Amino acid sequence: MGKTELLIVIILFNLLFVMFVTAVLIYIRSYKQRKKEHLNEIERKNELHQRELLSTQLEIQQATMQQIGRELHDNIGQKLTLVSLYVQQMLYENKVSEASERIDQVSQIINQSLQDLRSLSKTLTDDNINQKEIVTLIQEEVDNTNSFKKCHVSFEHNFKQLDLGFVHKNVLLRITQEFIQNSIKHSHCKNIFINLNTSEDTLWELDIRDDGIGFDTSQIKSNGIGLTNMKNRAEIIGASFCMESQENAGTQINIILKKQL
Repeated sequence: MGKTELLIVIILFNLLFVMFVTAVLIYIRSYKQRKKEHLNEIERKNELHQRELLSTQLEIQQATMQQIGRELHDNIGQKLTLVSLYVQQMLYENKVSEASERIDQVSQIINQSLQDLRSLSKTLTDDNINQKEIVTLIQEEVDNTNSFKKCHVSFEHNFKQLDLGFVHKNVLLRITQEFIQNSIKHSHCKNIFINLNTSEDTLWELDIRDDGIGFDTSQIKSNGIGLTNMKNRAEIIGASFCMESQENAGTQINIILKKQL
């Protein structure tokens, strides 16, 4: 074999080797890409499954609460109403002033219990959430908290009306309630600031912060009930959830639900 032929063989061999290596690299890259897409699809399906599971849990919880609310209203509520009528009759028939005074006190207690029961029943059956705007629901929660004078809560929003269904209103209200309760219980805050806004890109954005003692987020328990509840509720409707806190600098949560394209 001459030098020319040997050179040609070497060149062809090198060319084939380069083509082989290139093909292997392309295959490996393609395999990694398919594997990545497969893992992303699995993750997407897991997130969808988790969201459906959380949604189902919420529906079951809602149905259970509604059943309890109806039982309270139809059963115990009717019995308390009947007892109230009996007491009123006793008060009318009794002529002894001291006994009448005690009967009147009992009547007032029963009537107050009946009002509380009706209020609880209405809350459990979610009629309050279905019938009112989200601004009204949050403002009622703010007013109730401020009436205890433990912490001042302010609420601002940038819209006149926000058309939301039951699930979205329920999520916003429960997260707000959870944050307020946690702040008052743990942060020793003096103020809580709530902002609910909407924009061209977002259906709504809820931002809540307090001026409490805060905490080291690296030390927080991942299974903390309050934080888990808020995150799970946000995940049910596909909203992003972010929490920030620093010691002696308060705590803040930001939840955003973007508009569907």
